[in-house]
Amino acid sequence: MMRALVPYLALEVRRTLRDPSFLVFTVAMPVLMYLLFTNLGQVDAEWRAVAMVGMAAYAALGAAVSTGTGVASDRSSGWLRQLRVTALPPAGAVVARAASGTVTVLPAVAAVLAAGALVNGVRLALWQWAALAGLLWLGSLPFTLLGLGNGYRLTAQATGVVNMVTVLGLSVVGGLWFPAEALPAWLSPVAAYTPASPFAALGRAVLGIPADGRALAVLPGWAVVFGTYAVVSYGRSARAV
Repeated sequence: MMRALVPYLALEVRRTLRDPSFLVFTVAMPVLMYLLFTNLGQVDAEWRAVAMVGMAAYAALGAAVSTGTGVASDRSSGWLRQLRVTALPPAGAVVARAASGTVTVLPAVAAVLAAGALVNGVRLALWQWAALAGLLWLGSLPFTLLGLGNGYRLTAQATGVVNMVTVLGLSVVGGLWFPAEALPAWLSPVAAYTPASPFAALGRAVLGIPADGRALAVLPGWAVVFGTYAVVSYGRSARAV
């Protein structure tokens, strides 16, 4: 399995990083949004650091979910049908695709963190930079599974639309663009239980902003939900091929 898994993983990572739309929408756009939001009016250093974490989380979320768009395109082109007749077992195909989606999160996160350090002058200890990158990378797994579930279940066009709406909705409700306290009173309590809110909270904890204990339970819970969704969707796609 490993002989087939490693080359397939490398192939999927190269395909993603060579996609111009991935570079524009999941790497360049979050950087531009971060620099725009933090350079309008009077903004202090603390807000630039907090906003950096939120926008890096947004970039990671978008990169992770976009994995499903590639899966849906593979379904429509017949690539998944070809994979099913190779030596790569079905479980290996799902694991490799999830792993490739997780790997491609790193450039998106690194780009926003680099903008914070090099352009906005955010200063953190070396361990904080490493912890931020690591937490946002590992914490993006539930969103990769969500994207895979959409890709295995929906058409390529529908996956693109659903993923875009999902990323925007989770980002707004989860407080990635602005503090969750700015949400309406009826929505603010619910936001803490959405997957994006605890995801960003883990990153902000590195800055010294205490994370609610719910973040340690909510995000793994969503990982189970989205993982189940991905497995069920893959099984359905196998019957449809």
